[in-house]
Amino acid sequence: MVLNINPNIEKPIFIQIAEQLKDSIFTGIFPEETKIPSTNEISALLNINPHTVLKGMNLLVDEEIIYKKRGLGMFVKEGAVEKIRRKRQSQFYDQYIAALIKEAAKLQMTKEEIISLIERGYEHECDPN
Repeated sequence: MVLNINPNIEKPIFIQIAEQLKDSIFTGIFPEETKIPSTNEISALLNINPHTVLKGMNLLVDEEIIYKKRGLGMFVKEGAVEKIRRKRQSQFYDQYIAALIKEAAKLQMTKEEIISLIERGYEHECDPN
């Protein structure tokens, strides 16, 4: 597990922890119904207060991404990956497309030019060579 916490940005550390754990679940580092590292393990790894880690984990509990097994620790909930995927898809427009269109308008680019760039980028990223 690799968590990269940056205390120098405005985003609170507990949110950074929650987002990175969520990303680790989404990418399969922590499969559904498997145990994730404990609050103490993460706090020792990052040298931060365990309460900060717990606050981040509680966000994921509230989102029903992880759950606690009494005496055993926190586990990834069944269906968590699909829940994360749906949320990310719903945020995709606001985070990426709206900004892309706004910048393209400033550059006086046409819809066709934007589509062409997306297709070129997609071919580049998906080309196995």
